[in-house]
Amino acid sequence: MSATKICVLLGLGLAGIFLASRRRKKEIKEDFGAFTERIQLLPPPQPSPPESPYPLTGLTFAIKEIFDIEGYVTGFGNPDWQQTHEPAAQTAPVVTFVVQGGATCVGRTVMDEMAYSINGENKHYGTPTNPAAPSRIPGGSSSGSAVAVAAELVDFALGTDTGGSVRVPASFCGILGFRPSHGAVSTVGVVPMAQSFDTVGLFTRDPNILRHVGHILLQLPFMEYRQPRGIIIADDCFQLTKIPNDQTVNVVTRSTEKLFGRQVLNHISLGEYIATEVPSLKYFQNEEESRDGECGISALKALCSALRLLQRYEFKMNHEEWINSVKPDLGPGISGRVRAALETNNENIEHCLKAKDEAREAVNSLLKDDAILIIPTTPGPAPKLNMKEMLLEEFRIRAFTLLCISGMSGCCQVSIPVGQHDKCPLAVSMMARHGGDRFLLDTVRAMYPTLQEEVKIA
Repeated sequence: MSATKICVLLGLGLAGIFLASRRRKKEIKEDFGAFTERIQLLPPPQPSPPESPYPLTGLTFAIKEIFDIEGYVTGFGNPDWQQTHEPAAQTAPVVTFVVQGGATCVGRTVMDEMAYSINGENKHYGTPTNPAAPSRIPGGSSSGSAVAVAAELVDFALGTDTGGSVRVPASFCGILGFRPSHGAVSTVGVVPMAQSFDTVGLFTRDPNILRHVGHILLQLPFMEYRQPRGIIIADDCFQLTKIPNDQTVNVVTRSTEKLFGRQVLNHISLGEYIATEVPSLKYFQNEEESRDGECGISALKALCSALRLLQRYEFKMNHEEWINSVKPDLGPGISGRVRAALETNNENIEHCLKAKDEAREAVNSLLKDDAILIIPTTPGPAPKLNMKEMLLEEFRIRAFTLLCISGMSGCCQVSIPVGQHDKCPLAVSMMARHGGDRFLLDTVRAMYPTLQEEVKIA
């Protein structure tokens, strides 16, 4: 063969590789790195008239790869987990509920390894691109599910929220994220992280879809909407952020006044309330901070400490045997947290459980009689990609000071986008008492249009 022909063939080969590479990059860009696998779960045939079509007919959804799907291995965000587990014998009931409700599942989504992060970065499968802020992390651990919704690849997506894994990515990606009351939605067929806090959550862009899918997950019948009797703004929680009140508190205040009147508005120092009503937190509090007049913030930090300690302990109980036998390849941030969990003992667990019980009673008492608590979802916009681990960990600690409130009380919470700050999505959260999920979803749907109008004005 002549040198000319060899050069031509080589050129064609390189061109083919180049085009294939471009096609692959285009595919990755089109799905924003949200999916680990494309699968299809089809709803049953529509009922014959005059029966109404299924409530979720025509909607598509994606699922975090923490849910069992019959015939598929549940990945749990790590290749070693996938290689050492058998295919699931049956599909998680929550997935079945929404498929039977008429929705079509189109794929499984990327998650942080073993659900042990709120960053959204995965060493093995990559970090999904945040459609609302491509230079920022998407948030985790339900990162792919949030990205799939934010990128309008699906109408809604299922995730899980233990410490913040639905609320954080919803906040960072500028979409709605629902964490139900603890125990209100079945977690059967979901790989456990820490059972005292594990919940099945939901992402969407539309408050009507949030309500419809939420009711199906909760297995609740339709009921007439009732207005909130109190909107309680946690002023000290908003002081933990560096975001001007014009973009958060004032938006909620004006929306509330327009819809329900000024008389329902109340303000509270939530930390001081927690400090008074959850006395067992003194075991976890920093005495120096308490003496310096920071009793409220110190109480929230103590609540966070109790949650993280109990979470570590339960994670260890669930996964220590597998980790020690398989010695999985874990990313740097995850491996450090897993190591800390395996070193946890049960010495302080009684104190954690007591604090959790007291927190549930205290927050539910605050929110009785149809009240809604307003807090920031996170301390601010999403951190930048490739931020130093030390800075990320600092952000995580501040975030958990807010996230632990519903985690330790078991209350339901919805993260709601309220515009942007520094060209990144901002969010506030609405919380209702444990078991008040339907009331919360109805209130979010009622307030959402007015909130967005006030965001535009602000």
